[in-house]
Amino acid sequence: MSQQQYTQAGGNGAVSGDGGARESALFPTYARYPISLVKGEGSWLWDDKGNKYLDFMCGLAVTNLGHAPRKVAEKLKQQIDELWHVSNLFHIPGQERAAALLTANSCADAVFFCNSGAEANEAAIKLARKYQQKVKGSGRYEIITFNQSFHGRTLATLTATGQDKVKEGFQPLPAGFRHVPLNDKAALAEAVNDSTAAIMIEMIQAEGGVHPVEPAFVQYISELCREQGILLIIDEIQTGMGRTGKLFAYEHYGIEPDIFTVAKGVGSGFSVGAMLGKGYLREAFTAGSHGSTFGGTPLAMAAVNATVEVIVEEKLAERAAKSGEYLMQQLKASLKDIPFVQEIRGKGLMIGIECAAPVNDIVLAGQQKGLLFVTAGPTVIRLLPNLYVSKDEIDQAVSMLTALIQEHTAVHQA
Repeated sequence: MSQQQYTQAGGNGAVSGDGGARESALFPTYARYPISLVKGEGSWLWDDKGNKYLDFMCGLAVTNLGHAPRKVAEKLKQQIDELWHVSNLFHIPGQERAAALLTANSCADAVFFCNSGAEANEAAIKLARKYQQKVKGSGRYEIITFNQSFHGRTLATLTATGQDKVKEGFQPLPAGFRHVPLNDKAALAEAVNDSTAAIMIEMIQAEGGVHPVEPAFVQYISELCREQGILLIIDEIQTGMGRTGKLFAYEHYGIEPDIFTVAKGVGSGFSVGAMLGKGYLREAFTAGSHGSTFGGTPLAMAAVNATVEVIVEEKLAERAAKSGEYLMQQLKASLKDIPFVQEIRGKGLMIGIECAAPVNDIVLAGQQKGLLFVTAGPTVIRLLPNLYVSKDEIDQAVSMLTALIQEHTAVHQA
């Protein structure tokens, strides 16, 4: 398409002058649903046609405070009138406040701010290698991760991801990653060698099917890391910020990682990520060792500070634990007599419903009825409501979802 054609199409290639549809000017990297969402408030979304939706996906565990949370909006509006961006060559007070908040409420001592979960995981990988090689003086560089894990879309993080589908067409992939089955102690022990720098794991494999890690396996990893001088990295991109009923999911297991990463829910929808680590790792990330032009801007830090303050002060992790228990109880009671539903699992407000066959048709039917949720692999329905979700909203969602599953099974059994 020529520049003139793009201009005539309004810059986005949406509509042609003769009434025929033009090809979008966007790369087709997303299989988008046929919905354009334009407004949100709390647990609810509206599209450009005025249709209303109960949101049980939260932008993939991002809008943990619901849509357009007032306290975060107020802080952002105030910051917009003051300062948007300066280089990290200068001190940014908002970063100091946000880092102090995060470390005061976790096992970490230091924070690096970036723009996304993938970048936070990239930083974790770099920090692990730099610490092992430059501080400890070893040649360690390999990162062990787990089958069905998901750690991002950059070359390093998609290589770390334990799913082949995200790697197709991107070879050669970077060296230095090994994958083993989740909860398999023998396989993990066999994978560890003199080149192992770190073990990287999600406490719940969200994209991989909402599979919580077995507590005994987490304890084994923690002990193995201590014995072998290996760093433990926990990917909290989707599980962090109160989602699982604790501020961070590692707290369920009574262990402390050397490094963990957050993004998604830490900025209430503002693009921001963070890598957090123990104080002894500061030696590896000295001036010039890593950086980000847009990491930790005043605007991003306004969103982070407001979000973390609300989650901590209003005890939203505790609320998520109670709401998640209620949601789980209601789902099990409502779906127990439907053979199509094979297992319901998860923690807090991250729940997966394992089904006997692909569930994408159920997702699409839900959209037609005004309920938004997402999959976690072809046969798992994933529910991710916001941390303020009410019992009434949970009851509505469970009733709608039960009807959707019943209708689906009736059609396919006929």
